[in-house]
Amino acid sequence: MMLDIFSSFDPGINLINNFSSPLLFWTMVSSSILLFSLSLWSTPSNLIILMNSVTKIMNDQGSRTRGLHLKGFNIIIVSLFIIIINVNLIGLLPAVFSYSSHLLFTLSFGLPLWLALILSAIMFNTTSWIASLLPGGAPHWLNPFLVLIETISISVRPLTLSFRLAANMSAGHIVLTLIGTYCAASMFSSLIGLIILFMIQMGYIMFEIGICLIQSYIFCLLLSLYADDHP
Repeated sequence: MMLDIFSSFDPGINLINNFSSPLLFWTMVSSSILLFSLSLWSTPSNLIILMNSVTKIMNDQGSRTRGLHLKGFNIIIVSLFIIIINVNLIGLLPAVFSYSSHLLFTLSFGLPLWLALILSAIMFNTTSWIASLLPGGAPHWLNPFLVLIETISISVRPLTLSFRLAANMSAGHIVLTLIGTYCAASMFSSLIGLIILFMIQMGYIMFEIGICLIQSYIFCLLLSLYADDHP
């Protein structure tokens, strides 16, 4: 039973058995990734071509940053890109818990990768990393304040990165829940209202699919840009 619109983010409500939630989630994600990655035909299908073009976009983006000098960084970014796309799209299915709308999920990806980039820069080129905290051409009396501001700006990056994805996905699911609630209520009151709300919901679902793809790209794009902190 859903008590309010935020109950849609409770895994115990969306799934019949709460203990099967992680198993069902990772099964769906893994099976979808395998379906995209395996070649089912002697020649590449349209689905394989589409996924290859998507991964190529993210791989090219990672190659344009200093992450190119980090071994395996592009592989991590491309894999994370595919995983987040799958998680976002799976969360749009009825009665499926949306993991990407929770801060715990987004932080579990954003924080370790951001921290790995920072620690790598500090360990391998400490002087250059410290120098990057101070913008060039600034007045000398502003240097202590600029270093403090830059340090705070870098420190909050994983939070803003994670909040951006979680907030955008949460907002979309709340709107879908509201439209679905009014659509169900109009079944017993107005047929015209039901048709209108149903068309609105179908259009918003298509819009939300685009949001899922864009937010996945932005999340990985920002992580690849953070690799520029690695000298």
